Amino acid sequence: MSALLNVQGIKSGYGVVEVLRGVDLHVMPGELVALLGSNGAGKTTLNLTLSGLVATRAGQVQFDGHDITGLHSRQVVVRGLIQVPEGRKVFPNLSVHENLELGAFTRGRARRLQNLDKVYETFPRLKERVSQLAGTLSGGEQQMLAIGRGLMAEPRLLILDEPSLGLSPLLVEELFGLISQLRSTGLSILLVEQNVGQSLDIADRAYVMENGQIRFSGTPGELLASDTLRQAYLGM
Repeated sequence: MSALLNVQGIKSGYGVVEVLRGVDLHVMPGELVALLGSNGAGKTTLNLTLSGLVATRAGQVQFDGHDITGLHSRQVVVRGLIQVPEGRKVFPNLSVHENLELGAFTRGRARRLQNLDKVYETFPRLKERVSQLAGTLSGGEQQMLAIGRGLMAEPRLLILDEPSLGLSPLLVEELFGLISQLRSTGLSILLVEQNVGQSLDIADRAYVMENGQIRFSGTPGELLASDTLRQAYLGM
């Protein structure tokens, strides 16, 4: 089976600053892969590069067997690589329903109503707040809305960037349960997180990033079995 996402030697950054220094990783169809690392490791820059929001300086990004290196972000979305950004980025002055509708603006418009039903089934709390302004939702509800908006685009690969950031432990537990539920439907997920324990509990494989480079790749069991890796990169 071929990888759905295959990243080879990616370099990118901002101005004269090179953030990514030759990143290699892949995600197989139906896999949940965790990308772990501390603040400043380069995780979000990688997400933005994959989504066409930061220019690739070297290397190649293949998605479903096609070279998407350098494609405009809209074309990346059209192909089904969908990102739920760090910080949720919901539209605070639009309703829950309107935020979800915008998720289908570029991709998934033909099945918009069916997908809305699926999102409300996955996140019943959003259905209860369908007319409520997104800015008045709790942090956990906004994260559900951001993920639901991503699902409206019918992702083939869903990138979740720090979804647990700023949430209470109880909400984090609920969120990771929902992510695991999405994975069980066959959805491919790249989970970008600092929450090591919860991520490794649900991931098929994991990467650890430091200073714009991948320092480890393997199964959660392999990562946790190494005292050196746990202490050096995960603070465990």
